[in-house]
Amino acid sequence: MTTDITVYHNPKCGTSRNTLAMIRNAGIEPHVVEYLKTPPSRALLESLIARAGMTPRNLLREKGTPYAELCLGSADLTDAQLIDAMMEHPILINRPLVVSPLGVKLCRPSELVLDLIPAAQQGAFAKEDGEQVITADGQRVAPA
Repeated sequence: MTTDITVYHNPKCGTSRNTLAMIRNAGIEPHVVEYLKTPPSRALLESLIARAGMTPRNLLREKGTPYAELCLGSADLTDAQLIDAMMEHPILINRPLVVSPLGVKLCRPSELVLDLIPAAQQGAFAKEDGEQVITADGQRVAPA
């Protein structure tokens, strides 16, 4: 299926890998942007944040980043300053960010991507940790 979906992806991230796998489980091969190698432009990042209905602070990643050493938790920082930090240190951009015809969303947890896929799942799917997300008949497992 040729559906225009883009995933801002980090292959070292399990959540990102699970998200990508669920898109592929629907028979869709998305555009994969390894954003650490090819960061979005400032204009694109600002657009993605706005389209997702988020603030820059909502997209900031803390774990495994220079968040603390840059004092990005300070409430005094403006959105522009937070975006400046993400532009200088793309690892601060949380992932996976998914763009589809149905919207833009930070897919944490990974099953949030199911709301953005305009095609049915084609079979069972379990996350890397073994959690079943999709049944054998392609239906979403109800959250516990």
